[in-house]
Formats: sequence, structure tokens, C-alpha cells
Amino acid sequence: MTHKHHHTTPNAESGKRITIVFVLNIVFAILEFIFGAMFGSVAILSDAVHDSGDAIAVGFAWFFEKVSRKKSNHSYTLGYRRFSLLGALITSVILLIGSTLVILEAIPRLLHPTPVQTTGMFWLAVIAVIANGYGAYLMTRGQSRNESILNLHMLEDVLGWIAVLILSIVMHFKPWYWLDPLLSLSISIFILTKAIPKFIGTLRILMEAAPETVNYAALVAELESAPEIDKTTELCIWSIDGEKHAAMLHMTITITDQALAKSAARTILEKHDVAYSAIEVDENIQEHQAHKEN
Repeated sequence: MTHKHHHTTPNAESGKRITIVFVLNIVFAILEFIFGAMFGSVAILSDAVHDSGDAIAVGFAWFFEKVSRKKSNHSYTLGYRRFSLLGALITSVILLIGSTLVILEAIPRLLHPTPVQTTGMFWLAVIAVIANGYGAYLMTRGQSRNESILNLHMLEDVLGWIAVLILSIVMHFKPWYWLDPLLSLSISIFILTKAIPKFIGTLRILMEAAPETVNYAALVAELESAPEIDKTTELCIWSIDGEKHAAMLHMTITITDQALAKSAARTILEKHDVAYSAIEVDENIQEHQAHKEN
């Protein structure tokens, strides 16, 4: 009973915290779209796009945290870890499209500034700083990878809203309405610098490119430096979800004990986060080439 308590309760608490943050993000995203249009603030609209992306990311994080625990079966022989890529891809696409639309809206406003309702901006920013600060506090209490990433999202939101708060005060006393679209552009460009690499990285994984965290040449050299291994005649390596990798290795060996040679190779691969590997021993390079041609 004690063992079960220690492992189940933290997961339940984690799910509860992530759910609260999801509700905070989605509610505020809706409010930002409404009040951003009412107050004539593209800065608020750009933050609405940011919060929408965060809300979707939080929702997928919560969903895939449960899905990823499923064991492999006949339909998904490598398990369900790769489902998280769908969440990352959808979130990235939404952020890219949303930020681009906001930039297209902000540029004309920057060239031809229009008045903004600074009082409404101020009070919305005060509420947002409190709400997002609470969300960030909740995430600091968690230990999971999802919670640590979501904590960064919430802290970014807090900083963004502090900027909106300061901006509303400045524009209340000075009619520098060009500051609003300027902040909007800054937020949107910041989002794009985060979303574009994430989008490209996710595509690389889906296209089964070699993991960026693995130095392919160094891995081959490490394998061939093992006493049991002669040459790596072929090494195919790809990532399952960006963290765990799979590999197919063909090699020639220097010993007669194939099991021992495979064990040595598997140990080296595991050091590079290869969770699944298929290892084949060739008699010589010519045999492997003939096999590939056939």
C-alpha cells in the first residue's frame, strides 16, 4: 500500500496542476482576443496567440502524459511515445500562423498608430500577471519534465504581461500609441524564434533524420574502437520522440562469439539513448554489399 501511495499520488497532483494551468491559459486566451479587439491593442492580440499556443501545448502535454504510459502492442510495436510529436507539430503550426497574422496586422498600425484604451489594458494586465504568476507557482511545485517546460511558458507569460502593464502606464501619460504595435511585433518575433526551430526539429524526427543530439561519425568511431567489433558496415539511427532513439546496425566482428559482440555494441548504443536496436553480424563487407544489392 505504501509503495502504491508514493507512485500514484504525485501523478494525480501533476495532472491536477497541469489542468489548472490549461484552464488559466485557455480562459485568458479567449479574454485576450475579446478585449484586445475592444481596446484596439495588437499587443494583447499577439499575447492571445501566445496563450492559445500555450493552452494547446498544455492540453497535449496532459493528454500525451497518459498516452505515453501505454505499452507497445501489435499496432504500435515501438509504443506510443511518438504521439507527443503530433502535439508539438500542431502547436508549432498554430503559433507560426497566428504570429504571422499578428505581424501583418501590427505593421500597418506601426506606420499609422491608432489610439488604445490604456485603462482597460492596465487592469487586464494586472489580472493577467496575478493569474499567470499563480500558474508559474503551481508548476514550480512539480517534478515532471512537462511541468518544468510549462513553468517556462508561464514565466514568459508573466514577463509579457508586465511589459503590457508598463506600456499601458506609459501610453496613459504619453500618446505614444506606436509602442503597442512595436510590442506586438516584439512578442510575435519572439514566438517565431521559438516556434520555427521546434517545427523544423519535429519535422526532422517525423522524417526519421538522424538525431541532432547524436554525433553520427563519433558513434561509428566508438563502435569500431570496441575490441569485439571490426567494422560497422551499416548504421541507421532515428529518433522516436526526440529523447529515445532506435537503431539498425550491421557490423563485422573480430571474435567468434556473436552474442558477446552484439552485447558490446548494444551497450555503446544505449549510452547514446538508443532504446531499441536491431543488430546483424556480417561475415565481411562484400557479403553485406551483396545483401544490400539483392
